[in-house]
Amino acid sequence: MSTHRVYLDHSATTPADPRVVEAMIPYLTERFGNASSVHSFGQEARGAVDRARREVAALIGAKANEIVFLSGGTEANNLAIRGLCEAVEPQGRHIITSSIEHSSVRGICEALEKRGWEITRLPVYEDGIVRVEDVRSALRADTVLVSVMLANNEIGTIQPIQEIGALVRQARAPGRKQPWLHTDAVQAAGRVTINVELLGCDFLSLSAHKLYAPKGTGALYIRRGVRVLSQNVGGHQERERRAGTEGVPGIVAFGVAARIAREELAQRNEHTTALRENFEAAVAERLSDVVFNGRTDCRLSHISNISFSFIEGQSLLISLDLEGIAVSTGSACSSGTLEPSPVIRALGRNDELARGAIRFSFGKDNTTAEVNYVIDVLSRITQKLRTLSPLNKIRVPRSEFVKSEF
Repeated sequence: MSTHRVYLDHSATTPADPRVVEAMIPYLTERFGNASSVHSFGQEARGAVDRARREVAALIGAKANEIVFLSGGTEANNLAIRGLCEAVEPQGRHIITSSIEHSSVRGICEALEKRGWEITRLPVYEDGIVRVEDVRSALRADTVLVSVMLANNEIGTIQPIQEIGALVRQARAPGRKQPWLHTDAVQAAGRVTINVELLGCDFLSLSAHKLYAPKGTGALYIRRGVRVLSQNVGGHQERERRAGTEGVPGIVAFGVAARIAREELAQRNEHTTALRENFEAAVAERLSDVVFNGRTDCRLSHISNISFSFIEGQSLLISLDLEGIAVSTGSACSSGTLEPSPVIRALGRNDELARGAIRFSFGKDNTTAEVNYVIDVLSRITQKLRTLSPLNKIRVPRSEFVKSEF
């Protein structure tokens, strides 16, 4: 095992920022009150939760009373989609989503489909971006919800949510509130400027551990006046939208992380963009038979997704791990499966390229020296694995191996 330790899997989770940890520690020790209690201990905790709610709201241009704290992005997606559909089911049973959504959104839609809902899954083509005209064509009188993520967690492509939001609003008949718009912004928050009013969304999902805060806390923006059916019952917390004692330390951490992310957004993007561009330029120069997945000029600054032909992605991941380098073959929530990534397949890639896809996701604390080390190791390992791989005897047409021109 290498003595080097290079973490390039920030899309899966981020290390907690020391400033975030420092802010939450008192709420694990002397400020331990239950935020629902009326005594001073409880009110101290309530004040901390309220401050955090304002900070999370400020990150996305929302009002504080439109933020519901939850356990993470998956629960936020469940409350938004399932909660809305169960609340308004008599008004229609049609949902529009994309073919590259996070596994939690895909899973919810599949579950609703088994209950009789009709799901339209829009293509994203080779560039990994939903077409607004496809949304327009899919909209129907009985469409209840459009759910398209703000930015993809595997390839980083940014979706035209503002344009989709305008289209959804136009589709609402006079006197009707539907269809509604949900966007999963778990990967995008803190990496692009977000304003829910400009996006025109009714729901927006967030997760703290993508923002250098601990795992276990998330949030859902619910536009004022939109009704959902709570998926957790048994208490009056979070305006009766999510029962259960608030995890005050995690919420405090989320609030601090949201504030820092807002303040340092430009600085972080400049840093990760430089690292990624240098990395991709070196890969293109030193490695053959690679494909850069997704549109390269319309994506988050920290993600690079590359397919390495004639190599199984799992083999490459393990080999890099033995050299102290952490990367991913796709979404962390889908780890453990050997099936080709549905996101990469949605781009039109064949199974070999989908299985050979690796996601490199950079963070605010990565260095140029680390990236140079990764490039050296990657060059050596890919050559070795291709020499050993039986796939190397099955040549893919050369036309597959071009840098994206999108």
